[in-house]
Amino acid sequence: MIPSTSLNHRIRPIVFILLLSLSLVVAAAVFFPSSAFSSRFLSLKSTFKSFLPEKSVIWTNRRAFEWRPCSWWTDEALTALPARTNGYIRVDCYGGLNQMRRDLCDGIGIARLLNATLVLPKFEVAAYWNESSGFVDVFDVDYFIQQTKGFIEIMKELPEEIASREPFKVDCSKRKGLFDYAEVVLPSLLEHRYISITPAMSQRRDRYPLYAKAALCQACYNALRLNKALEFKGNELLNAIPKPFLSLHLRFEPDMVAYSQCQYSGLTPASQKAIENARGDRKPWTGDLARVWRTRGKCPLTPNETAFILKSLAIPTNTTIYLAAGDGLLEIEGLTSVYTNVYTKASLLNSEDFARMHGNSKAALDYYVSINSDAYVATYFGNMDKMVAAMRALNEMYKTLFLSRRAFAVYTEKGMRGEELAEAMWKEHREDFVMGRGSALPDCFCEVKL
Repeated sequence: MIPSTSLNHRIRPIVFILLLSLSLVVAAAVFFPSSAFSSRFLSLKSTFKSFLPEKSVIWTNRRAFEWRPCSWWTDEALTALPARTNGYIRVDCYGGLNQMRRDLCDGIGIARLLNATLVLPKFEVAAYWNESSGFVDVFDVDYFIQQTKGFIEIMKELPEEIASREPFKVDCSKRKGLFDYAEVVLPSLLEHRYISITPAMSQRRDRYPLYAKAALCQACYNALRLNKALEFKGNELLNAIPKPFLSLHLRFEPDMVAYSQCQYSGLTPASQKAIENARGDRKPWTGDLARVWRTRGKCPLTPNETAFILKSLAIPTNTTIYLAAGDGLLEIEGLTSVYTNVYTKASLLNSEDFARMHGNSKAALDYYVSINSDAYVATYFGNMDKMVAAMRALNEMYKTLFLSRRAFAVYTEKGMRGEELAEAMWKEHREDFVMGRGSALPDCFCEVKL
């Protein structure tokens, strides 16, 4: 028999060693956490085999709330347009197609607010977006004017007395804080009679009178239709995709990653080089700042992470997916190695037609396919996603979901992996889908309890 004192002497060193080892593991996890949740972090090959086999696909959950167009702009009588205009406004739009569309919608509300006549907008040539097409190259002008009749006056051509001169430029885009367009812009409109505006990001549409908001809503959601050539190409693309299908708006291009200031481990050397080339002076966050930034949902989901979340939502791996994305997606094999029925514009369209297309045309086709898809999932919440969600709600197509970068980062920061992480992502997104969260459709859409 071993004396208790001797036994205690033998056990104490063992306990000390175990506690020391555990402390070192915890310290390593706390002080040296990975700032990237990529392929090595998720172990996709092992976790994809069997997690959540009993779950039904996310769309089978019954929704409690939906977004629908508000009756005050769809059903109410229109406020009569003023007998005399205060002048003419041209909206100058910059950036990608959906950013320009957002600015145009805002500009229409401003023009009606100021009792002005709207001139067809100017889509600026943008080398960064590989773009040279204008408003008429994308949208049906006659339909736009017809559908906004009674809401706002729109002219194709200016009166002779002012057509020969350039508009007085009023750039509101850099203004910070709230300001009143009637105070800031109206004096210039009355003085010069013809102005161009670039709307501000920070404006408060809820302060518009209803007639101005109604003009914005009608023009933005019921009047912007692709021109016949693009709509034909869109239908050609739509018909070529096997049905049913899910449209996935995936954002993991070099400039997108560089702009986010996030770091990722496990990327290929080619991807890392492309991101570094796009960074410029925008250096990635490191240390605690990187962790805070990520858990705020600021880091784009990789294709690998996107596949993991889709699988978590019980979306079958044989689902037909249309990839609504720009050129130069990185690490796409992280998605296509799991979801193998993935189609792109380049794979479905004639190669010569595709090569001739500019950025706006390609973005317009992605938009057209996405508003007509059986389901829509986005890994980001940008201008295209907001517009697609709105149009799908307008057409009562509610299989729409935005993957939560914040939730994914928070759960992985807590150390969740595999089935535990998949279960957490399922619950998070089921709640969002059932409650109608994430679509963020204010101004023109009202939440309806089912």
